[in-house]
Amino acid sequence: MLMHLLKKFDTMKTSLKNTYLGFALIGLLFSACVGTTEISKNKMATLPEKFSGSTDTATVATINWKNYFTDPVLIGLIDTALNNNLDLLIAMQRIAMAQANVSYAKGLAFPSVSAFGGADQQKYGFYTMNAAGNRGANIYQDQTVPSNLNNFTFGLQSSWEVDFWSKLKNTKKAAVAQYLSSIEGRKWTVTNLVSEIATDYYDLLALDNELDIIKHAIQLQDSALNLVSIQKQAGVVNELAVQQFEAQVLSSKKMGIDVQQKISEAESRFNFILGRYPQPIARNKSAFEHLIPNQIKVGIPTDLLHNRPDVKQAEYDLEASKANLKVAKASFYPSLNISGGVSMEAFKTSLLFSPESFAFSVLGSLVAPVINRSALKAQYKTANAAQIEAMYNYQKSILASYVEVYNEMVNLKSVEKALDFKKQEVNTLNQAVGSSALLFKTGRANYLEVLTIQGNVLQSKLELVETIKDQCSSVVSIYKSLGGGWK
Repeated sequence: MLMHLLKKFDTMKTSLKNTYLGFALIGLLFSACVGTTEISKNKMATLPEKFSGSTDTATVATINWKNYFTDPVLIGLIDTALNNNLDLLIAMQRIAMAQANVSYAKGLAFPSVSAFGGADQQKYGFYTMNAAGNRGANIYQDQTVPSNLNNFTFGLQSSWEVDFWSKLKNTKKAAVAQYLSSIEGRKWTVTNLVSEIATDYYDLLALDNELDIIKHAIQLQDSALNLVSIQKQAGVVNELAVQQFEAQVLSSKKMGIDVQQKISEAESRFNFILGRYPQPIARNKSAFEHLIPNQIKVGIPTDLLHNRPDVKQAEYDLEASKANLKVAKASFYPSLNISGGVSMEAFKTSLLFSPESFAFSVLGSLVAPVINRSALKAQYKTANAAQIEAMYNYQKSILASYVEVYNEMVNLKSVEKALDFKKQEVNTLNQAVGSSALLFKTGRANYLEVLTIQGNVLQSKLELVETIKDQCSSVVSIYKSLGGGWK
């Protein structure tokens, strides 16, 4: 009996193959009636062959951040941030979600198989066709169908969508592209994090040096105030001079308090990036004046396509949008679904494992959209617009990366020139301070000249610190704009 059923199943399987081939031909004819839209792609202007004034093909973007930054304290802080920063931890979870989505998309291409089992009891109304048909019929040997019929069953059932139009394949492609995009997104988060940590570190060093400059200035101003007070007692100057020097000291002390407040706020912000509550930030402020920027090599513009994670992320987003557009297009075509199952069924549990209790079913269905085609057209238009948007975002990321590098190159050169002039200015004013003090003691300069030169030298030294900080920030920014920091 079982062999007879298997032979019958093979015959049905051959018949189904012919039926499915017919379904496929119908699908092809149907798809020919579906209109498609050619997507016009605006070509972006070709990237320049080189950055302005640069012919070197080497780039600092390939240098590991541990070798780019030389301060061991800064390297330790970056390591802490890479382990604890919440934005980076969130990016890791986005990768995990995207990876799970890839597994889900891959699973759609395979048949789904599930096991089932059940027990039920049926009783038909006496005056019904079902009751009349079953009345007096033998269900097993000489036993007639009981009025209360039990049914026990267990088995396997399966369903599978035949991917004629590559809808499932493109769904997987989109998921893979989005997964790769999430990886590039994490790399870009790392690049930004390394840049932010280094910039904030140099800001803190600058504030520390500004505070030291102010404290030193206050000491000099206190000495000058004491000297003027003595000269007042000797009748050389009047009370107005004493008040002017005293006001200058008070102004500098207030300036010191403001800088201390900025340091406190900067440390709190720094600790937040490190993923911890406020606490002192370890730093080597004595190294600030001796920081020498690395020699910057920017390479060629096409390097940005490989080194900038945000450009790669935009590229993968574009690939995902292309695949999603194909999925939306395939929704217009008929879908072929094959379902079936095998089971053992009997009205007694003792008969479940007999050959006669074996049952199977196979069903092939071809489903084509008819009424909801307007909704499918709307989805297709949305996917098409999303693809064009992704294309523009990709072009925008390339253009933005080139402009950032170009601007940082110009800025770095400007800061280097400004730094040279500012150093010369500070040296000149330092000499002027000594000259004014000597002239004031000998009565050849008045107190207003001394006040002016002291104020100027303080302001000039603070500006020098800011210029050094700008140079350090520019070195960090150009490293980031070239795509460095994530390797």
